[in-house]
Amino acid sequence: MDKKLFELGLSKRRSTLGSDYVNKNLESADDFNRDFQEQMTEWCWGFGWGDATIDEKTRSMMNLTMIAALGKMDEWEIHCKGALRNGVSKEEIKSILHVIAIYCGVPQGVECFRIARDVLERAGEI
Repeated sequence: MDKKLFELGLSKRRSTLGSDYVNKNLESADDFNRDFQEQMTEWCWGFGWGDATIDEKTRSMMNLTMIAALGKMDEWEIHCKGALRNGVSKEEIKSILHVIAIYCGVPQGVECFRIARDVLERAGEI
């Protein structure tokens, strides 16, 4: 493991997803999934999110569309919360949802709107 890349990834992961969420995942890791948690933190968050070419807000916006296209709604909800932390506004999320509905299909747009409404309500944005 590249310790420097892991630490950068840990910082990026915590700032986007929240320390509580990240700490819970890392603390509950066991012999079965610990390697995955560490490698994902290093690769996705250190290498991917650690590249300063694209800012966190833009990455969050990209992730919302890609994760919606994959239909991974638990991850989509987590990243919707992270997008708010990274400065994505309610109006920007709404526009992203329009694009998701156009390119991923109306049923996927409906599902994302439902989850986004819940996330935005809990964040006090609606």
